[in-house]
Amino acid sequence: MVLDPRLVLVLFISTCILAINGGTDPNDVASLKVMYQSMNSPTQLNWNGDDPCGQSWQGITCSGNRVTEIKLPGRTLAGSLGYQLEPMTSVTNLDLSNNNLGGTIPYQLPPNLQYLNLANNNFNGQIPYSLSDKTSLIVLNLGHNQLQQGINVDFQKLSSLTTLDLSFNSLTGDLPQTLSSLSGINTMYLQNNQFTGTIDVLANLPLNTLNVENNHFTGWIPEQLKSITLLKDGNAWSSGPAPPPPPGTPPVTTRSRNHKSGSDNTSDGDSNDGGGKKSGIGGGGIAGIVISILVVGAIVAFFLVKRRSKKSFNDVEKFDNQPLAPHPSNDVHEINSMQTSSVIDLKKFDTPVAPISLKPPPFDRHKSFDEDEFSKKPPVVVNRPTTVKKTVTAPANIKSYSIADLQIATGSFSVDQLLGEGSFGRVYRAQFDDGKVLAVKKIDSSVLPNDLSEDFVELISNISHLHHPNVTELVGYCSEHGQHLLVYEFHKNGSLHDFLHLPDEFSKPLIWNSRVKIALGIARALEYLHEVCSPSVVHKNIKSPNILLDSDLNPHLSDSGLASYIPNANQILNNNAGSGYEAPEVGLSGHYTLKSDVYSFGVVMLELLSGRKPFDSSRPRSEQALVRWATPQLHDIDALAKMVDPALEGLYPVKSLSRFADVIALCVQPEPEFRPPMSEVVQALVRLVQRTNMSKRTFGTDQGGTNRGGDEQETQDM
Repeated sequence: MVLDPRLVLVLFISTCILAINGGTDPNDVASLKVMYQSMNSPTQLNWNGDDPCGQSWQGITCSGNRVTEIKLPGRTLAGSLGYQLEPMTSVTNLDLSNNNLGGTIPYQLPPNLQYLNLANNNFNGQIPYSLSDKTSLIVLNLGHNQLQQGINVDFQKLSSLTTLDLSFNSLTGDLPQTLSSLSGINTMYLQNNQFTGTIDVLANLPLNTLNVENNHFTGWIPEQLKSITLLKDGNAWSSGPAPPPPPGTPPVTTRSRNHKSGSDNTSDGDSNDGGGKKSGIGGGGIAGIVISILVVGAIVAFFLVKRRSKKSFNDVEKFDNQPLAPHPSNDVHEINSMQTSSVIDLKKFDTPVAPISLKPPPFDRHKSFDEDEFSKKPPVVVNRPTTVKKTVTAPANIKSYSIADLQIATGSFSVDQLLGEGSFGRVYRAQFDDGKVLAVKKIDSSVLPNDLSEDFVELISNISHLHHPNVTELVGYCSEHGQHLLVYEFHKNGSLHDFLHLPDEFSKPLIWNSRVKIALGIARALEYLHEVCSPSVVHKNIKSPNILLDSDLNPHLSDSGLASYIPNANQILNNNAGSGYEAPEVGLSGHYTLKSDVYSFGVVMLELLSGRKPFDSSRPRSEQALVRWATPQLHDIDALAKMVDPALEGLYPVKSLSRFADVIALCVQPEPEFRPPMSEVVQALVRLVQRTNMSKRTFGTDQGGTNRGGDEQETQDM
């Protein structure tokens, strides 16, 4: 039988197409296999082979050779999700609801998710901050789990979100202000949590359905929400009439239940009168007249009260101890505060008074403090800004120092006590009368001007919550005469930079065990900042000068949280770029992320391995940039041996060195999406320590004459 040549050609082309499309993308295959193992390899799924798309794995939907949906609801799945879902860039629907999955929700999720349903499982911990970047999300359902802490998501980019379900968890704290950015939201379930504060942030959302039952909400229910399907029982709502809105606030318009996002027909409220009658003055006009009368009456009453008697100290304290400049809108607020006491929701109005601005003489960051620099001047009363910040008080567990205290302890901030100078200011050694030694960071006035004292108090409050064995502890502060200083615990062995690059006759090189120990300690510090803190803290300034070593060579990450809370920190750090620590994307955009921290940490690891500076202009041009020079050699064992710090004198386990280099290679990848989260880095370094049989010949004596022969056990216990 002779086959038609045309039929042969068609069969050949079809075979080629099948061959091209038959194999599932390797990234998707690898991610699904990690997920399968993390779920304890459930036999009911029958995921066999290496081609989920070609072999039609249960619950997997594909388009071409890419996985687009993972839908496995109600399959009695257990275990966890693992940490390898981010490479699945085509997945838009992830539904694992009604199972027995537990652990934390992974930070790495498919980047282009539209539908995420993890409801009715046993997930715990906090909501991952990475959801803030899932700009395609339409439905997010995390209800009926065991999630804790506050809502750790920035909703500003989630304008496509229509349904949010966080019900039946143990979430706490106030609702984040960024919820007001959900311009497409129509359904929200927050019931059966432990939320506090008001629901004012939800007032102007285009909601059709809202359930906030069984929480600890307070305040009044916004008028805008009374026309929608609202379930609100089980809260401590305020009784009685709500306080009048601030002067100038437009009258509240009642929304139709069938409203759509972005539409707000204000004329309906005027025309839809049951009897078809219209008055000459609309409801909005009457409200305006009433508000005007209240405003005028309140102002008159205020000045009458002020003329009758002088305020006592306690009265003044209510106004933040500030001399007041007359301002009608704020005066009304102050009278309302006195009349209704704690009933008024202060968050709605913010704090009515700005701080006094003390204007000291111009401050030269290159001079030490002297008496003239802190000569007292009469306070200057400034007009209150239109937008006034919420008052923040420094935490009670952080000690307040005076300028005089710190001047005495640092010898008037003499050069002899200077420990170093970073992006935000100089650090001095301070010895107090009781013998305690601390480190004092004097923040440059160019970094935090004297009129940002409230920002400084907020910064202190935020940093004071950071507690981790590998994070330098804040113990005090000073804010006087427009100067801002932070007081930290002191670590006598100085910085990792000094240990590696400024050896002196009294110091000895760090042995291999100590280098691994330092890397693991800093990895744990970053894991804490990125994945435990809520919200996550991006350090932005990971470098060896900011890694301090105590007497046992345990590492402590300094400046944690500082760059996150200084208003213009990004600009300051970008101006100091070129050190070799910054990730490629930071140089292009100027923005710092968790993944840029991972890159900088990889550079520090490379510094530990090679003993070289991240950028060294004294070397040949091809070797000046450490990452560019070292990266091609990280997987070549012969080249790697030549890269190792000569100070180690070959005393290191080869396998340990190779695994250390593998972690570096992952962290310094140019594409941020491929860098691992710090929890994975910690796990890799812990495995490295556990698997490596440290040879006795690697043990030696470290700084201070301490015999480090016990390093093996100490390192393995980390």
